[in-house]
Parts: sequence; structure tokens; C-alpha cells
Amino acid sequence: MTSVDVDERAAGENVGVSAKHELELVGGRRVLLLDDGGWASSAGWERTSEKAVRKTARVVVGPDEPVDGQSPAEAEAEHWAHLASAALRQGVSVSASELEHLPHDVEFDDRLLLHLNTG
Repeated sequence: MTSVDVDERAAGENVGVSAKHELELVGGRRVLLLDDGGWASSAGWERTSEKAVRKTARVVVGPDEPVDGQSPAEAEAEHWAHLASAALRQGVSVSASELEHLPHDVEFDDRLLLHLNTG
């Protein structure tokens, strides 16, 4: 689950979105996996859609592009292993493979929806 909200650091009419990636457990409890995601755009709110935010949110929380001679498969494996480690540090044991195959929903904060709907 990735939760997206308005990032107030964006200046003027610029779009700013923050994203945090969580593992939602049975019963609704969430475990934070990444909290440093987000992006900015000069496109303006009036030209930004829910569909675009949803797509970008999924990209922003990873996996990242390969670096320093890594293959795409290695970069993806490293990403999922990192998320599994983040969950384990919070007492939740889940494999990288299990995380990779979970559905990835994007949840919009009401403030963000207001910006998207009013431009």
C-alpha cells in the first residue's frame, strides 16, 4: 500500500506529492517500509490526474533502476530484500518474494484529492 499526500514544500502552483509505502497486515495494521518517497512537478495541479499520481506513486516507491552494473533482476531483488528487512525490524517476518507478489494499492489523502479535483 502506498499512501500519497500533498507535499507542502512545493512552491506556488507546483505539484508536490509525498509517498509512504506500507505493508498492510491482516486486521488492518500497517508496517512502514519506506517513508522518503515523493516527487514534484511544474505541470500544475490542473494538469495532474489521479491516474498519473497513482502510476507515479508506484514507480517512486521502487524498485529503482539498476546502478553500477547491476542487472534489472538484481536491482529488483535488492529492493524487495530491503523492504523485507524493514518489515522484520518492526517484528513482521515476510519474504522478499511474498512482498513482490502482493497487490499494490495507492491510497489518496483527502487533501491531495481536493487539489486534484479543484486544480
